[in-house]
Order: sequence, then C-alpha cells, then structure tokens
Amino acid sequence: MERRSFLRGAVIGTSAAAFGGSLWSGAAHAAPAQPGAGPYGALGAADANGILLPAGFSSRVIARSGQTVAGTSYKWHNAPDGGACFADGTGWIYVSNSEISSTGGASAVKFDSSGAVTNAYRILSNTNRNCAGGKTPWNTWLSCEEVDTGYVYETDPWGVNAATRRAAMGRFNHEAAAADPVRRVIYLTEDKSDGRFYRFVPSTWGNLSSGTLQVLIAGSATSGSFSWANVPDPDGSPTATRYQVSGAKVFNGGEGCHYADDTVWFTTKGDNRVWQVNLAAGTYELAYDDSLVPGGAAPLTGVDNVTGAASGDLYVAEDGGNMEICLITPDDVVTPFLRISGQSGSEITGPAFSPDGSRLYFSSQRGTTGSSSGGITYEVTGPFRA
Repeated sequence: MERRSFLRGAVIGTSAAAFGGSLWSGAAHAAPAQPGAGPYGALGAADANGILLPAGFSSRVIARSGQTVAGTSYKWHNAPDGGACFADGTGWIYVSNSEISSTGGASAVKFDSSGAVTNAYRILSNTNRNCAGGKTPWNTWLSCEEVDTGYVYETDPWGVNAATRRAAMGRFNHEAAAADPVRRVIYLTEDKSDGRFYRFVPSTWGNLSSGTLQVLIAGSATSGSFSWANVPDPDGSPTATRYQVSGAKVFNGGEGCHYADDTVWFTTKGDNRVWQVNLAAGTYELAYDDSLVPGGAAPLTGVDNVTGAASGDLYVAEDGGNMEICLITPDDVVTPFLRISGQSGSEITGPAFSPDGSRLYFSSQRGTTGSSSGGITYEVTGPFRA
C-alpha cells in the first residue's frame, strides 16, 4: 500500500445508508445497535501498547520487525502487510506479507489452543512488495505483488510445500484477492489510480495453474449492472491488462477485498470508498463514500485492508486517517473499533480473525518509527459478537 495522508477525524455511529447504498443486501444478521453508537461502545484510553479499545477488550504484541518472535528463533519480517488465519488442529496460524522491494515474501506464526506462540517461519522469500492477498478454501495463502508486473504466489501456511507462482492470474499491480466458492472464482483488486476489478476463473477449482482472467465491465455510474469480459493477454505485455478491454470499469486505487454470502466488498483508496458487488443480482453499488458524509467529518478515512466477522460486521483498516480499524455493521453503522496512538507515520494492515472469531490480528506496518523496520504485529481479544 502506498502511503497516503488523511486529516479528517472520526464520527461514531454514522449511517452507511447515507453513503449511497445498503451494506448487507437481503441478509439476516445480528440485532441493530442503538442509534448513534456501534455495538461495542466508545473507545477507552490507550493501553500499555498504545491501543485504544472498547471496554472488555485487550491487546498484546505478537511480533516486531527485525526482532525474534517470542518463543522462537525466527526474526519477524519488515513492513508487515496483508494477512489471514488458518486452523491448525486445536490451534491456528497467522500469515503476514512483507511489503519490501525484491526481498518481500511472507511469514507465519503458529499458536496453540491457548493462544501461545509455538513457532514462526518463512513461507515465501525474495518476491517484490508483497502487499495484500487472500485465503483460499483449500487453505493456501495467495500473496500478491504490488508492482506493475506483479504476480500472485500461492503459498503454504505450514511452510511444507514450496510457494508457486500463479502466472495465469495475471501480471499487474496486484493488491488483494478473495475466493468465491459458489462461483468458483478468485476476485482481484488492482492498486492503480485507473485500476480495474478482476476475477480469475480456474480451469479446475482448487488448482490455480490455469484458467481465465476476466475484468468487470460497467458504466461510469456508482451503481448499476455489470458483466465480465476475458482479458486477452493476462501477461500484460506490451499492453497492461487494465487497458485491454473496452468498457472495463475504472476504480481509483483498489485495496482490500472480502467475500461472504454472495457479496464481494472491496475498497478504493483514491476516493475513499467501499464498493459492494451483489453477485446473485448482478449489480454493484457503494457501501460507503466519505465524500457524502455531511460536514466532511467522515468516520472512516484511508480505506485499505478489509475482513469480515461471523457476526456480519466488516472491519476496514486505515492507511493514515486516525490509525483506526473501523467497523461497518449489518445495520449500517460505521464506527471506530480500535485506534493506535503515537504512530501517525504508519498504517494498519492485515486484519484477520482466529478461526473461532475470538482474536483479531493486525499490524502497524511502520510502528512508532515510521520506517519499514519498525513494524509491529498485534492481537486483540475480547467479547467479539457471534
């Protein structure tokens, strides 16, 4: 993710319905929160780690860039970015990308059933600016290179099988990926100011070695119907993939991407929007747009990585802004869930829940130093709603 600066503050409890669309079309979710407040209430004072959390929640530091992960001999990578969790027997694994040029890659931390760290190790090495990515239903991690000729690498969270370059998924400025097991496709965002939104249709579901790269076709409006068209040359040479298909819809700086319940959400940092693609209906719309918030007091600025919880809540990390992870609830409330203090030169990356939903992992990419060597990876526990 490229660094951006946002100065607007946060307002708790602004309705997403006022931002141009209903967030969760046609789905039944948890009872709505009280008007003007999120489900967890206001943020408290900063804790010992400098994190402001609602009552009942606590944080701990899991790893720091360049330092040995506690209980292991492995030094954590610089510039931690996109991440995901994988079940591992009674424990779990958190994987994290490294957004470093030429020596990026990804690492993993193993936890036992109590949450204690038992191991840490590399799962991908010597790749370029591994930014975000996505988890597959067959329990691999797709690590995406954020460079103009970037690849997607399929990696093994257990570190047993060698990482594999998936050239058929296209060469472009990759950001995030989200798997749709219903349509058996992988959605892909592109981090360019004139980026596109793609999907990869594997020849065989569960095998990403071959398939068809497609791009979303739609008009210039912020809502409407869409279709898909094949990208003639996924290699992107000599013509970049985003310029190959007439009518491909432009998105301003694609970032995080998340799939659930026949819907895929993705963020665009250039215009600070969250987009909602209603796959069953074949329509798209805005779920959030900070420019439509009255008075310019948007609750969420610097939209970036995104993940979802079993409750239906969407968690959106900020690149800049107030260094917050904001919550968008199924009943259309947008509110800060946490804030990191004293790290204005950083960004929040890699939000992901443990398999049981009781722990949230994320990183501050540059920590208190503002340098890629200052990254910090955290865990938050507390009464997350089911």
